[in-house]
Amino acid sequence: MSEPHADIQAVVSEVPPLNQLSIEQARRGYADYLSVERDIGSLADVRDSVVPGPDGNTIPIRVYTPEGDGPFPVLVWMHGGGFMLGDVESYDPVCRVLADELGCVVVSPDYRLAPEHEFPAGLRDCYEVVDWASSRMEILNGDPDQLLVGGDSAGGNLAAAVTLMARDKGGPDIDYQILVYPTTTFSYEFADEPSGDGNYFITEPDLQWSWDNYLENEIDGMSPYASPLQANDLSDLPPATLITAEFDPLKDEGVEYGERLESAGVEVEHSHYDEMVHSFFTNVAEPRVEQAWDAIAEIDANLEEAFEDEREEKELLVA
Repeated sequence: MSEPHADIQAVVSEVPPLNQLSIEQARRGYADYLSVERDIGSLADVRDSVVPGPDGNTIPIRVYTPEGDGPFPVLVWMHGGGFMLGDVESYDPVCRVLADELGCVVVSPDYRLAPEHEFPAGLRDCYEVVDWASSRMEILNGDPDQLLVGGDSAGGNLAAAVTLMARDKGGPDIDYQILVYPTTTFSYEFADEPSGDGNYFITEPDLQWSWDNYLENEIDGMSPYASPLQANDLSDLPPATLITAEFDPLKDEGVEYGERLESAGVEVEHSHYDEMVHSFFTNVAEPRVEQAWDAIAEIDANLEEAFEDEREEKELLVA
């Protein structure tokens, strides 16, 4: 039986079982886990703003602009945290690195969290920010043909759900999705608890705690906007990069979602990281986990290939 890599074990070994804490304790603990020095990434601009929300609320956002002339791809990145934890501040290092390494304008929404705001409040906020970004590509110095969504864990769920919602509503036109160990169903049917003595950051009880706080009832869980894997139709969705980790109870449902996307005709690039646990992707600063940087490099390569193919198709049509 293999164990998680020593580098990621060193990072997560002190993290207590989040489901045994109060919501406020868990939020503080998660923020402490993600807390690192912010002097990473070389960017032209970082600024805060707000987007009008769908329910009379306002949605704080942070916009990261890379160095260079542009226009740039625009990536709306939805943070993880089980629908209950995380915010713009705690994900600031991740978004800085994504903007710098991918050469994207990154928009980070501070969507509403459960249990104060159950499904679909946070999802509606994320969709609203994507729609806002789509209508302001010129102001953002964005390429109108390169609107991306992405997220990790619960953020991956929200990104996948936003693509479904955008398809069903007839817009905005999303060109690519990045799903990092996404949770894709509330049903636990794929939950595969790692065995061994390692610390795996999240366990099945954490997943149940998360869903219990996010959903008002099981009927909501059956919605494809809450559980994308429950969708009957996954066709006509943007191409995807999917990242999974060996010691992650969400691994199998992520793999299944990727296979369902491919069966529906969606192009999927799947990268699996052995010896990694849930959360490894966020460890981009000291204590640094190299596999996080490897994953970002793979995302970058996938985006370059996807949009190079698109450019070639357009050139052929013009010719």
